[in-house]
Amino acid sequence: MGRYATGVTKAAEGSSGGTASADEIARFAAIADAWWDPAGEFRPLHQLNPTRIAYTRDALARHYGRAPLAPRPLQGLRVLDVGCGGGLMAEPLTRLGAAVTGIDADAMGVGVAEAHARSVALDIRYRCCLPEDLVVEGLAGTFDAVVSMEVIEHVSDPDAFLDACATLLRPGGVLVLATLNRTLKSLALAKIGAEYILRWLPAGTHDWRKFVRPSELARGMRRAGLTLTDISGMSFNPLTGTWSLSRDLDVNYLVSAVKSGAAGPAAGA
Repeated sequence: MGRYATGVTKAAEGSSGGTASADEIARFAAIADAWWDPAGEFRPLHQLNPTRIAYTRDALARHYGRAPLAPRPLQGLRVLDVGCGGGLMAEPLTRLGAAVTGIDADAMGVGVAEAHARSVALDIRYRCCLPEDLVVEGLAGTFDAVVSMEVIEHVSDPDAFLDACATLLRPGGVLVLATLNRTLKSLALAKIGAEYILRWLPAGTHDWRKFVRPSELARGMRRAGLTLTDISGMSFNPLTGTWSLSRDLDVNYLVSAVKSGAAGPAAGA
């Protein structure tokens, strides 16, 4: 649910060629101060985060030959968090050893992320920019991993978004992405139930029509030169209020993919 990208001003004005959505940026800017309140507007992301972090850690450790339960299994890996929001993923990934850059289209969210990182003495580079802006700046092939959680279902052009993320990966680098499937079950649970009945999310957070089916995501990844290596569902236990990986892809799911090309040694390897 973090909104990715550069210049909020540019994105908000609806500049041509950008993949950010001005409406989505404004919606999340309005609640930016709530990012680090586990009982606030972003409570669902706080609940999701342990599962998202563990999946990302394991995917990167597996790919780069690291022990996932080592104290800092991502030591030295250059990771780009696209749609970083207030830093809910960037901070844990930094603690796991990664050198993290977080980008988002919402300047207010980026400001919250920067302030929180300073308060806990974490060195994270945050920028208000789009992934395609980094491509233009000459950062193609820079990152060992690109992570983007609950973002692609909010962008204006999913294929262009995947292209930009893939371009920023080095050959052999890993993309880890979380999103929502477009099914009747997700309409009932993630849209109607979460926003209008249970009030877990502000009304209007999601547009169900923009949810991404796994087949659509796989097709876009292939087009971008990425090979899908894993797809896992995420299921919620209402009794414990926790999420876990599952085989159920009907609502929330995670994927990892590898960029084509000969892979050199990862940073810090």
